[in-house]
Amino acid sequence: MTTTTETRLEFRKLSARIGAEIRGLDLSADLSDATIAQIREALNTHKALVFRDANIRDDDAQVRFASRFGPLTQAHPTVASVDGKPSVLPVDSENGSANTWHTDVTFVVNPPQASTLRSITLPAYGGETLIASAAGAYADLPEELRNFADTLWAIHTNDYDYSVPKNLEHENAEERRKEFTRLKFETAHPVVRVHPLTGERGLFIGGFAQRLRIVGLSNTESKDILRLLQAYVTRPENVIRVNWEPDQLVLFDNRITQHYAPDNYDGQPRQLNRVTVAGDVPVGIDGRRSTAIQGDSAAYSETVVLPANVDGGRL
Repeated sequence: MTTTTETRLEFRKLSARIGAEIRGLDLSADLSDATIAQIREALNTHKALVFRDANIRDDDAQVRFASRFGPLTQAHPTVASVDGKPSVLPVDSENGSANTWHTDVTFVVNPPQASTLRSITLPAYGGETLIASAAGAYADLPEELRNFADTLWAIHTNDYDYSVPKNLEHENAEERRKEFTRLKFETAHPVVRVHPLTGERGLFIGGFAQRLRIVGLSNTESKDILRLLQAYVTRPENVIRVNWEPDQLVLFDNRITQHYAPDNYDGQPRQLNRVTVAGDVPVGIDGRRSTAIQGDSAAYSETVVLPANVDGGRL
């Protein structure tokens, strides 16, 4: 009897703490379960994967690939999808740039577990995506600060002060803001989240936690503490800078990263399409789960139910 040996994928590390890339893997092909398992393993290890020459040429191919990692979310809880593609969100420079550090859709109780971004229209220069390791940030904390962070919970919301000077706002900023906040969401999440597959701890904060507060503290105290913790996330050693190429896809673990798209391309067209994979309810180190305060995310995404042998994020 002949046995088939699955080819081992070779990802090249992009930095010590986060990121790896592979070139020429045809993501539009009917990938085997073993190949998908290797990609998941690499994602658990590197947290952000860059697929160059990926042969993902349309939304349908991106949707098929993303769905191999679990059920898909709708494009966004409040923002319109690509016409006829309910799971595909256009990330288009015409609607402004996401030039704040954030984790996708943390204002709901069940944020996506993973995000895919596909290059469509790229500027001649600039337009990169920065991705940061929240696990590296947590590991960097001094023990006393780490122990303090372990006890904290923060309120995340989509209805927050963007704090962008009017002279720097995109011309469609007001309309975009109204669309983004047409439904209001608030959720209490642990500041330190335990990854359900690896058991790693990461700082689960970012832009959607910036307006409100840490539970039990004043707004002023909350802002100071969140600013301190966020500074560890964005330390250069925790960040990779992804330079976009045509026919490229990026997959990152939304449970334990943040990302930022700098507005550094002088108004040139830039469009990526995003498809996200449904996630579980975050869990803190004491086993408590996030709770919704306002807004029902059921229409946006189902909640992934983890296997019974996953307890506190450890298999």
